[in-house]
Amino acid sequence: MPSSSLPVNSSPTRNTIGDKVKIALQYAMPKHALSRLVGKLAAAKMGWLTTKLIDVFINAYGINMSEAKLKKASDFETFNDFFTRELEQGARTIDPNSDFLCYPVDGAISQQGDIVEGKLIQAKGFNYSLTSLLGGDSRTAAPFQKGKFSCIYLAPKDYHRIHMPMAATLREMIYVPGELFSVNPLTANNVPNLFARNERVVTIFDTEHGALAMVLVGATIVASIETTWAGTITPPAGSDIFRWQYPTKGVDAITFEKGDEMGRFKLGSTVVSTFAPNMVEFIPEAGPQTVTRLGEKYANLMPDNGDEK
Repeated sequence: MPSSSLPVNSSPTRNTIGDKVKIALQYAMPKHALSRLVGKLAAAKMGWLTTKLIDVFINAYGINMSEAKLKKASDFETFNDFFTRELEQGARTIDPNSDFLCYPVDGAISQQGDIVEGKLIQAKGFNYSLTSLLGGDSRTAAPFQKGKFSCIYLAPKDYHRIHMPMAATLREMIYVPGELFSVNPLTANNVPNLFARNERVVTIFDTEHGALAMVLVGATIVASIETTWAGTITPPAGSDIFRWQYPTKGVDAITFEKGDEMGRFKLGSTVVSTFAPNMVEFIPEAGPQTVTRLGEKYANLMPDNGDEK
C-alpha cells in the first residue's frame, strides 16, 4: 500500500438478510446493560452450573485445554477464571531475538499496514481516525502519524491474555468510554469507526525503537478489561475520558520485557497496535486473516530509529 495515498476504500461487502438483521440488532440492543449483566454472571461462583457452562463453551468452540495450566472445567471457580486461563509453561515460546517484534496475542489479523493521512483501515469500505482511536488528543497521536498499525481479533476460543511484543516502558494509559458493538469480522465490515467508537483502554509505551501504542478494545459482553499494573479499568463509573501518566525513569518506572503479560480481556475482543514511523516492517507472511500465535515472529524492528521516540 503506497504511503502517498489513502488506503483503498471500496464499497463494503454485500450482506445477506440474516447479516443485516444481526447488525441492526446490535444498534438496537442495550449493549452496556447486557455486557455488565454477563460480567456479573461470569464472575459468579455457581458451582456445578459454572462447570457445566465451561464444558459447553469448551465443546462449542473446540478449545484446546491441553495447553492450559488447569485442564478441567471443574478446576475453575468462575467463568472469568476459565476465560482468562493461564497457559501451561512451554505452551508458547517468545522469540528471543530483540531485532524482531513478536505477536502479542493468539488471534487473527484483521487489518494492518500504513497509517496514511491519519487514517487506519478497518475493513473494505471503512477507514477510521488515529486521533479518535487514541482518545481524541492530537498530541497523543502525533508520534504515530505516518507510522504503521496492526489490528488482531481474538475469537472466543483464543487465549485472552495480552503480552508485550517488545521491551518497553509505560508512559500513559487512557480510558475512553464508548459503545460496545461486537468486534467480529461481520461487524468490522459493517459498522463505521468501530474501533474508534467502542469503549477502549489505550496504553502508550516508549521503546528503544520509537513509540508504541496498544489499544485494548471492548466489545459486546466483554465483562472487563484489565492491565497488570492497574487491575480492572473497565467498567468504570461515569462516561468521561480518564488519563494516567507514569514515570519513565527511576525505580517507579513500569517496564516490560518482550513477552511479559500486560493485560487481559474477560471475554473476547481486539488489540490495535500503532507504531512510530520507520519502526517496524511486517513479515511478508503476516496479513489480513493470518492466524497469530503469541510469541512468534511478526515484524522486523528497523535500525537507527532512536530519533522517533
